[in-house]
Amino acid sequence: MESITFISTGGTIDKVYFDALSEYEIGESVVSHILDDARVTVPHEFVALMRKDSQELTDTDRQLIVAKVSAQPSRMIIVTHGTDTMAHTAEVLRSVQDKTIVLTGSLTPARFHTTDAVFNIGLAVGAVQSKAAGVYIAMSGQVFAAGTVRKNRERNCFESIQS
Repeated sequence: MESITFISTGGTIDKVYFDALSEYEIGESVVSHILDDARVTVPHEFVALMRKDSQELTDTDRQLIVAKVSAQPSRMIIVTHGTDTMAHTAEVLRSVQDKTIVLTGSLTPARFHTTDAVFNIGLAVGAVQSKAAGVYIAMSGQVFAAGTVRKNRERNCFESIQS
């Protein structure tokens, strides 16, 4: 069975808050703990690429993500990413050929008691194994093709772009 490569870039999924004034930092990725707790048996490996809030990502950072994804021997890639610019990074990753790339993250930190992180990681693991080569976003209980999705900040969810 082919291995899934997880590439962490930061974002809310890995945020650690220090006080009520919302002081935070991007901590170590929690994905390996989520997979262990869920007893996931699919072979997987982790690449810690960066620890950035997605609003701080630059075009240079996105090219680094593309290069790292392209360099992976696995054809199944899950990128954990902040939600604010996830759709933009997904569009940039469309230049990568012959891989199934799924971006996911969370709207609340994985370290919080109530979080969407665990569900989103599970959704991404299923999507990366079942979808054809291409770029997808796994959020809000759905899998969207890159270029067809946006974050709705008012509703705090991801939704299809209406044409």
